[in-house]
Amino acid sequence: MTDFSFIANAHPSYIENLYEQYQTDPLAVENSWAAFFKGFEFAKESNSNGAVQTSGGSTSDAQLNKELRLLSLIKAYRDRGHLLSTTNPIRDRRDRHPNVNLEDFGLSDSDLDNVFFAGKEIGLENATLRQIIDRLREVYAGNIGFEYHSIADRIKRRWIRTRVEQSHPGKSFGLNVDKKRRILEKLNGAVMFEKFLHTKYVGQKRFSLEGGESAIVALDAIINEAAQGNAKEIVIGMAHRGRLNVLANIMGKTYSQIFNEFEGTAVPDLSFGDGDVKYHLGFSSQVETPTGENVHLKLAPNPSHLEAVNPVVEGFARAKADILYNSEYDAILPILIHGDAAVAGQGVVFETIQMSQLEGYRTGGSIHLVINNQVGFTTDFEDARSSVYSTGAAAVVGAPVFHVNGDDPEAVLFVAEMAVQYRQEFNSDVFIDMVCYRRHGHNEGDDPEFTQPEMYSFIKDHKNPREVYSQQLIDRGDVDAQLADELEQSFWSLLQDRLDEVREKPLPYIYQEPEEAWRKLRKTADPKDFIQSPETGVNKDTIQHLLDKLTDIPKDFTPLRKVQRLFKNIKKARSTNQIDWGMAELMAYGSLLLEGRNIRLSGQDVKRGTFSHRHAVLRDEKNYNDYNRLSTLGEKQGVFRIYNSLLSEFAVLGFEYGYSLATPDDLVLWEAQFGDFANGAQTMFDQFISSSESKWQRMSGVVALLPHGYEGQGPEHSSARLERFLLLCAEFNMTVANVTLPANFFHLLRRQMARPFRKPLIVMSPKSGLRHPQAVSGAEDFYEGTRFQETLDDPTINTTKEANKVKRLLLCSGKIYFDLSSYKEEHQRDDVAVVRLEQLYPFPSDQLNVLFKKYGKAEHTLWVQEEPANMGAWQYVNSMRYNEGVELPNNLNFVARKTSASPATGYKKIHDQEQQSIVERAFGEKKETARK
Repeated sequence: MTDFSFIANAHPSYIENLYEQYQTDPLAVENSWAAFFKGFEFAKESNSNGAVQTSGGSTSDAQLNKELRLLSLIKAYRDRGHLLSTTNPIRDRRDRHPNVNLEDFGLSDSDLDNVFFAGKEIGLENATLRQIIDRLREVYAGNIGFEYHSIADRIKRRWIRTRVEQSHPGKSFGLNVDKKRRILEKLNGAVMFEKFLHTKYVGQKRFSLEGGESAIVALDAIINEAAQGNAKEIVIGMAHRGRLNVLANIMGKTYSQIFNEFEGTAVPDLSFGDGDVKYHLGFSSQVETPTGENVHLKLAPNPSHLEAVNPVVEGFARAKADILYNSEYDAILPILIHGDAAVAGQGVVFETIQMSQLEGYRTGGSIHLVINNQVGFTTDFEDARSSVYSTGAAAVVGAPVFHVNGDDPEAVLFVAEMAVQYRQEFNSDVFIDMVCYRRHGHNEGDDPEFTQPEMYSFIKDHKNPREVYSQQLIDRGDVDAQLADELEQSFWSLLQDRLDEVREKPLPYIYQEPEEAWRKLRKTADPKDFIQSPETGVNKDTIQHLLDKLTDIPKDFTPLRKVQRLFKNIKKARSTNQIDWGMAELMAYGSLLLEGRNIRLSGQDVKRGTFSHRHAVLRDEKNYNDYNRLSTLGEKQGVFRIYNSLLSEFAVLGFEYGYSLATPDDLVLWEAQFGDFANGAQTMFDQFISSSESKWQRMSGVVALLPHGYEGQGPEHSSARLERFLLLCAEFNMTVANVTLPANFFHLLRRQMARPFRKPLIVMSPKSGLRHPQAVSGAEDFYEGTRFQETLDDPTINTTKEANKVKRLLLCSGKIYFDLSSYKEEHQRDDVAVVRLEQLYPFPSDQLNVLFKKYGKAEHTLWVQEEPANMGAWQYVNSMRYNEGVELPNNLNFVARKTSASPATGYKKIHDQEQQSIVERAFGEKKETARK
């Protein structure tokens, strides 16, 4: 018998090192074997015996060759065995060419009964090739396919390999009777719930889980295992399929509540929004696991935009980790439940995964459960993706993927528990790809045979997972048939009782500290809340303290020369009582921090600001260390968290929105590099930020800073699409502002925290206004007794006599004011008043009505904007004439660029001409061509 023990004795990781050195297939070219033989010669020389010994003397190169070939085969099974795995419950998988046949490695059937030392690699030392192959197929080609070869970290690979190869997942998972019974109970609940709804509510949409009921087993196992691994809270995000089943059988939403929604007998409370369909709603509960741990569960509300909830869940989890768990990520676990078509097709999945290990966005890893029913809406999977698996995005961060047969709930439980252990061990993402099927069409009224006649011929007579598992337990003698029938009958009776209006006792729930903070706030439906802003000024000493601290640089810190000049200019401006935009913004943050509030700001290059105006974090010129200017304001200050984001709008904004949902006491902001790019996150604005309060009763105070203004930088660097946000406004759902003065921006940010409710804030941030000589405020504008001003009157008109001279009233918002103001001063037009709307929504009716009376002798009232006539605020402002309480002048007209398909010209010269034309027409110097 050949003794190859020298390999392990001389070099314990020799084989793995060798394969990492030669990552291409060594068998592709025969000459590649020379490298392996060289390695063995090196190993022999390193061995104290100096030779390879066999029972009869030295072994031959041919024997060495076959041992190496077997090692290659073992590695191939580890890398590609998942392509053979029997994970599809309804049909044979297509041939993915795993290339793990004997002949692929220079072995043959004649070698099957030969003994190989290389079997020690999988725990079968000196086993026959037949035994080794059987073991490999059992482990890697059974009902679980382990895909982990893309993981770069050797420790992670070994962790998975050890558990996989030592746990014998092919046949037995070592489950005790209690776990088997719990599996059956969970399947019973999942299957019976769907069957009951299908019987009682024929044709009603519910997006059933039928065919994928083992997902309930997986979620239950994840929760129980996570609780034993110190998790205190689990946040779940999912689309609509299976949501009602998860609400009932995982979250603990009572059947009475669910049936009441199906019956439609409840009278909805529309005083706080219009509501949403039942399979989009969120839910919170507190459950006790079989081992006695209490766990908070949260299912985030989600629109039909499938994966859009992913970053929201991640942001919510990060906030909870920061606020409640001292950034201990083991304490909170995000679970994202995907459909196979959505996880492959939606770009936000990639964005969310890409941010998972970044400092500002990590949550300690998420468990991704893919309910893979092999069809998307009515599209076959071969038309839904180019990748072999729907989980191709997992490779981006080297996340393992456990592909599992949904008809094998014991295998599902095994990978669910293993996924939790991996996540808790390494705090990184892991995927479970549960391959199953969809019993019905896209919804229960849809006929799937139109597009998948072959698939549904298989599904038609296929038993559900409960029936499959129940029979398996009976056949193995684990339970008897009578018990299985009793479980089914008792659960059906329970559901019928609930439908007959027998009340259930909802799960107890203890509100957490951040939730209590939300409960202290009030709902808003009173227009009086928006007539005037609350006072948000700060006492003089605090303002002076902030100015001192924000312009102070530690003695051991060497700023860049440009920063030194910047600070010099700031101090010079302060000496003349001029505070610019960047300083006012930092003062707003600083004042809130001193009040004990936390602040989080993220976006592309936000530490310095896209236009180099913020410089919240400085870099040392010598050692490149960071200095956070807002971190040393006071001993008991709040935490200022600022992160430069990845180049994403959709996921990053979703993350910040989710973060804002977790606490009303923190100011959470996202800044777009240019406001124009916010349209890449339009789903978040449309489906979450603008409508979540109405749909799901979820308030948010998230702030979006969107640089906006026509500076001649082209169609992608001019417009944040103000008109889109104004179209989303109703029922006081959010604030849209276009601010021109630093002090007003200061108050606007502080107002977010001062009100007894929370509303999203959209700010059309300036660009040239960041350094415009007119865009400055005095320190007194920040003091106590001051507040945000929704409108700003013309500062050159202070008396009634001067107001009566005004024949032309110009209304505007944002950057165009500076152009109009400069023109007025240059041409000494005291017959013109220029009034700014700093807040566009809620519309400042009361403030404007006062100004309209002041300028009652004006013969012309014009709305002036930089944007084309079909964009900007004009159409919104004009529509206000039909709103009660608004007294817009009858002669209101407008000046704007011509209607256009593109937001702006790409030619600077044309831009300048257009801008000049707008100003001249506003002052009546050019014939007005715009029509009412």
